Amino acid sequence: MTGATGRRIIIGDVHGNYDGLMQLLEAIAPGQDDRLYFLGDLIDRGQKSAEVVTFVSSNSYPCIRGNHEQLLIDSFPDGKIHYPALQAWLYSGGQATLASYQDAHLLLEHLQWISQLPLYLDLGDVWLVHAGVHPGLPIHEQSEYELCWIRDQFHSIPTPYFPDKTIITGHTITFTLPGVLPGQIAQGKGWLDIDTGAYHRRSGWLTALDWTNQQVYQVNIYHQTLRVLPLAESITPIAPEAIIPRHSVATH
Repeated sequence: MTGATGRRIIIGDVHGNYDGLMQLLEAIAPGQDDRLYFLGDLIDRGQKSAEVVTFVSSNSYPCIRGNHEQLLIDSFPDGKIHYPALQAWLYSGGQATLASYQDAHLLLEHLQWISQLPLYLDLGDVWLVHAGVHPGLPIHEQSEYELCWIRDQFHSIPTPYFPDKTIITGHTITFTLPGVLPGQIAQGKGWLDIDTGAYHRRSGWLTALDWTNQQVYQVNIYHQTLRVLPLAESITPIAPEAIIPRHSVATH
């Protein structure tokens, strides 16, 4: 639990960008009463996934499972290689992750830690999940498929899923949503998406949200620019009807 003066700080998809994460945390300067949360996708695409996982796990920061962590888990079920899943993971950025591990034992240690990551965290007034929720299912029926992978069915919900909680996600790079510029946070009905595409050349912004003070910290991993803005100035609202379905996620 955080202290009375502690901040709750939520960090979007890092994707192996350890140096950018360190610059971001230097600006945030978290104190002992502050609480940091990670929305998953610590790994893949960037060059320092092993360093990111070591940092988050060794500091016992709460982290939820992203679809890239799920791809890694699926590649090594029961400690054995599942080649179709491995190929899918390598194609999705896993090659950079493997290259960051000089020690196979460390990879196995991290895999064990990653396999234990929860699919969501309920913080009371905010609910953290990597991708979103299926609007037609109660929480106890949602699987890792919905919680790690869903996109359009969640983004187009016309009313909030929770009446008393804001859902905060990563997963979908915000500029891929209608009318959102690179670096902006997307806001829908009862949700915020803070994956601003740290690895993507069109953006490069890694985002942390200080929910307590409604403030946004961002660092650009390509030119090391840092900016701190009020959340209200960082948001682009999304109309549910503006979401064009690309594919659906089955209910199970």
